[in-house]
Amino acid sequence: MSQRGRPVVGPPPVASRTRGPCGHDPTAADDDRGISDDERLRRVWWNGAVAKNVLGGDLQPCGMDPLTGFYRDGCCNTGAEDRGVHTVCVIATAEFLEFSTSRGNDLTTPMPGHSFPGLRPGDRWCLCAQRWQEALDEGAAPEVVLEATHASTLEWVSLEDLRRHAVA
Repeated sequence: MSQRGRPVVGPPPVASRTRGPCGHDPTAADDDRGISDDERLRRVWWNGAVAKNVLGGDLQPCGMDPLTGFYRDGCCNTGAEDRGVHTVCVIATAEFLEFSTSRGNDLTTPMPGHSFPGLRPGDRWCLCAQRWQEALDEGAAPEVVLEATHASTLEWVSLEDLRRHAVA
C-alpha cells in the first residue's frame, strides 16, 4: 500500500533504473517488444539520455503517489507512443478535475486496469499539454511544477503561461 492507502501498481521503483530519476532508459523494457535499433535510437533522441525540463535543467520527478507519467515512472517523460503528450506536471485542483470531467476526461474515477488510481485535489500528475492549454483558455488551469514539466511541452504551451501558473 502507498502512503495514501492506495494499492501500489506500476513498474519497479525509479531508483532501480540505470539512469537518473527521469532519465528514460529506452532499453529497460523494450527488448521484449522486438523494436528495431532505429526505433531505439529515435527514442533516445526524443527523450535524451536525461530528459530536460522547460527551464533547460534535468527533468525532475513529478509524482510517485499516485505514480504518474505516461510510462508510470513518476516523471513526465514522453515518446512517440505518448500520443497525448503527457508532459505537464500539475498539482490537481477540484476546479481542474471538474473541468476535465466536463470535457469527457474523468480523472477522479480509479481505473486499476490502466494503473490509474483516480486523482484528488493536491495530487501531482503528468497532464497532456493540449489539455493544460485548453484549461488555461477556459480559466481552469492547475498550477505547474516547472522543474518536472518536460521541455517538449513548449511545442504546445508558452513558457510565459507556464511561469504564470508555476508553484512558488
